[in-house]
Amino acid sequence: MLKNLLMVAVISTVGLSAFADDAAKAAAKQTIEMKDGSTVYIFKDGKMAMEDKLGRSTRMKKGMVMETKDGQKIMMHGDEVMRLESLSRKGHEGG
Repeated sequence: MLKNLLMVAVISTVGLSAFADDAAKAAAKQTIEMKDGSTVYIFKDGKMAMEDKLGRSTRMKKGMVMETKDGQKIMMHGDEVMRLESLSRKGHEGG
């Protein structure tokens, strides 16, 4: 019984993360996977936000150099952590 409840909780969490991810990806011009498993969202205005490998919005310092999954280097422009948080909440609320 406990095992079944745990599986339902895990499946629900994965589903909610997918909705939040969809909302953020829809708002972003581009997403880039990083070497450490995190994701950088580049919005239409050129500002960026980062999500760690567990799907949590992460604060980044302006000008920080990051390495992409394929070895390229990119520099952080703007820390739109609140924008990403807002999109995440929007996805969790369903609209």
